[in-house]
Amino acid sequence: MRFKLDENLSESVARIFREAGHDVETVFSQGLCSSSDQHLMTICAKENRCLVTLDMDFSNPLLFNPTDYSGIAVLRVPSPCTLKDIQQAVITLLLGLQRDSIEGSLWIVQRGRIRIYQPEGNIGD
Repeated sequence: MRFKLDENLSESVARIFREAGHDVETVFSQGLCSSSDQHLMTICAKENRCLVTLDMDFSNPLLFNPTDYSGIAVLRVPSPCTLKDIQQAVITLLLGLQRDSIEGSLWIVQRGRIRIYQPEGNIGD
């Protein structure tokens, strides 16, 4: 799967995705740091990449309708968080991807738990 990691996630996190066989780009490596949220999502859509972020702004489906994108994964970690907290959330995400597709969905990912947002219109389709 194709992912874009937001600027709040380090290269060591990108390495976890790559080691699991995923195609990963980072906001940092593409010179997109400080881009607006809307600009970042436009680029993710053009590149067919799922955004992975710690930024809770992306968890609002009224701002970013997940059906318009290749997926949005918001990692919820304790505050203050450690690299280990982030790594555990990423492992939960990767395990979830073995069972389900994130395409067109919003996943809120915590260590050991994934909440999936489903728009009302998609239930039973």
